[in-house]
Amino acid sequence: MSDDSGSANPGRSGRATERTTGAPAAPEPGGPWSRRLVDRLPGLTVAVAVAAVATVVGGWFPLVGGPVAGIVIGVVLAAVRRPAERLKPGITTASKFVLQLSVVLLGCQLSLTQVVRVGGSSLPVMLGSLVACLAAAYFVGRRLGIGRDLRTLIGVGTSICGASAIAAVTPVIGAASAEVAYAVSTIFLFNIAAVLVFPVLGHLLDMSQQAFGLFAGTAVNDTSSVVAAAATYGDEAGQYAVVVKLTRTLLIIPICLWLAALTKRRALTAGTGGPGVGGPSAGRPGAGGPGAGPRLNVLKLVPWFLVGFLLTALVNTLGLIPDRAHPGLTTLCVFMITVALSAIGLTTDLRGLRRAGPRPLLLGACLWVVVSVTSLALQYLTSSL
Repeated sequence: MSDDSGSANPGRSGRATERTTGAPAAPEPGGPWSRRLVDRLPGLTVAVAVAAVATVVGGWFPLVGGPVAGIVIGVVLAAVRRPAERLKPGITTASKFVLQLSVVLLGCQLSLTQVVRVGGSSLPVMLGSLVACLAAAYFVGRRLGIGRDLRTLIGVGTSICGASAIAAVTPVIGAASAEVAYAVSTIFLFNIAAVLVFPVLGHLLDMSQQAFGLFAGTAVNDTSSVVAAAATYGDEAGQYAVVVKLTRTLLIIPICLWLAALTKRRALTAGTGGPGVGGPSAGRPGAGGPGAGPRLNVLKLVPWFLVGFLLTALVNTLGLIPDRAHPGLTTLCVFMITVALSAIGLTTDLRGLRRAGPRPLLLGACLWVVVSVTSLALQYLTSSL
């Protein structure tokens, strides 16, 4: 019979000695990456399963789409039963890392050559409607008492490209899941309104195919809604609107950089690292020397997934992505956004949505009108109408 405290159990005594002496412990079987994968697999599986169902629902109702269906199904499931603790690591990974990867894949849809070709006529309209929408989001949102992150998400989603823009901005500003859910739902509601109203308005204004394509490409958000609104008006309008919309996607880059700078400046001023900012001296006013205020590290302003977005757009522009691969990559990108939004829905606090009340919807309505009117006015002023 052996002594339990002696040499009969060398593994236990060895680890205790290592902790006492500070010697490095031997790696456990499987390694840290395999353990992390095992921890995250259940939650990721749930998020993917919800996204698969949402994709089917989105196929039945194209105007709704998979991403919106995913966040709605996720919110409903969370209301019925909150995810168990063991699912949370995987759901968190889906709502953050998968969301960032989807932004990288978004670049595969973009050709910088198309941007140059369309830019001359559409850039003034895109930039003007962007500035008008973001300004209205700030002033009207503050007037309505809407929180900074929520009004930012609704403003960026309305002015750029709906769920894709919200996906890119969310990790930059560290928005809560309830705010993301409300913003996506708000954008979706007014996309549906645009699909129904804009073709009628275009005929009333006797707009040409190209003029309506520019209008739909700048004033409607998600790609499915842009296609639905413009294709109803005509094939030429549909093709032009998609190019304008994809060109508009590039505006994600300066907006993310600007928001990253603002977020980190606030974090430094408040004495915290903020999203993506670390370092023990980050919040000390005197960290840069005597009398120096908070400083920004310019390199840290650029999120890695934004660099990936640019690289994939460049690779696509150079023709290194075969044409036959584009449909599959686009489907994968949409599915990854659906997985991420499904995960966000699963972690959404419905009480937070109820507390927000109808004011975010009112803000969304105001921004929708601002973008629509600004787009038409700028087309008229630039003789594009």
